[in-house]
Amino acid sequence: MPKPITAAGGVVFTLKDGEPAVLLIYRNGVWDIPKGKLEKGESIEMCAAREVAEETGSELPMILSDLGTTYHEYIQKNTHFGKTTYWYSMIFPRMGSFTPQTDEGIEQIEWVKLEEAINLVGFENLKEVLNRFKVWFN
Repeated sequence: MPKPITAAGGVVFTLKDGEPAVLLIYRNGVWDIPKGKLEKGESIEMCAAREVAEETGSELPMILSDLGTTYHEYIQKNTHFGKTTYWYSMIFPRMGSFTPQTDEGIEQIEWVKLEEAINLVGFENLKEVLNRFKVWFN
């Protein structure tokens, strides 16, 4: 039986030439969407906003909409985990600069047009999240 983990993250977006561009992070050799584990006493929405801010070195984003959940299992240090991640569409109240959270393996942060982002992300469940965002945005 996998050990359950709850996480949350966000598809942060802006408009570039009238098209949505989403914020991707390059972590451990893979393009990813900012997310992380729920801390004790924290709401899932606060976790999502905090993780985006921590991983990108930005201010807290504003949540606009729920994008559902994803689930995957993995083994780390001989422990089997089952991770449920809650996803939200988000914007930044003000545009600022970004500082990658290097101690989490994050090397780059980029605004990427949505269609390109769907092709770039390194995991199928992230493609699913970006496609949900696309439906929500349209």
